[in-house]
Amino acid sequence: MKQKLKKFWASVSVLSFEVLLVLSIFLASLFVFIYVTDAIFDLKSTVLDETVFNFLHRYVSEKNTSVMVFISFFASRDFLLPANVLIVIYFLFINKDYSYSIRIAAVALGSFAVMSLLKLYFQRPRPQDPIYSHVLGYSFPSGHAMSAMTFYGLLIYIVFKYVKNSILKWILIIFLIAVILAIGTSRVYLRVHYATDVLAGFSLGVIWLVISLWLISLIEHKIKSRAAI
Repeated sequence: MKQKLKKFWASVSVLSFEVLLVLSIFLASLFVFIYVTDAIFDLKSTVLDETVFNFLHRYVSEKNTSVMVFISFFASRDFLLPANVLIVIYFLFINKDYSYSIRIAAVALGSFAVMSLLKLYFQRPRPQDPIYSHVLGYSFPSGHAMSAMTFYGLLIYIVFKYVKNSILKWILIIFLIAVILAIGTSRVYLRVHYATDVLAGFSLGVIWLVISLWLISLIEHKIKSRAAI
């Protein structure tokens, strides 16, 4: 009996820690988005953007530009569309986990819709004199940054839930975080986005990921509860 109680309280404490961690990350991301939006559109501050541009300008070279274009590709539609489809197919037909296939599709489609609407709402022009000129549309928030955060953030969530080996789990998580940060850096280096665009994209990605996963879990729980009646 004592052992069962210990296991119960241990599981509750782990769950409570996870909930607090996710809530803290969500609130921090919400604060960052509000702060950045206010700084850009109300205070008209460009200090952070200019500072980051000046810092990255020191490292501009033909070789580095090729690397940054390559990194940036991993948050483009040309990569993410087939990648999302393949992962959905894997969970749908191979792993037989319909829950994750729904989550992946919902997060991806919702992320694109939210990002597109916000770009139209804010209508911030892109930086002048881009290194990589093959871009269209508005600058804020960064679609690549938001897409990277939602896609690779979802992979982090899947790794955290599925991978049992602790060492492998954290190696994969650290690698995926590095990919997200590298993509954000590449967009500013290429001068197709301001640093504040990327910060807003990252924070929105976290916000959307948390909200969508929570809503899907809530819907699934209600469906299971009705089925059990």
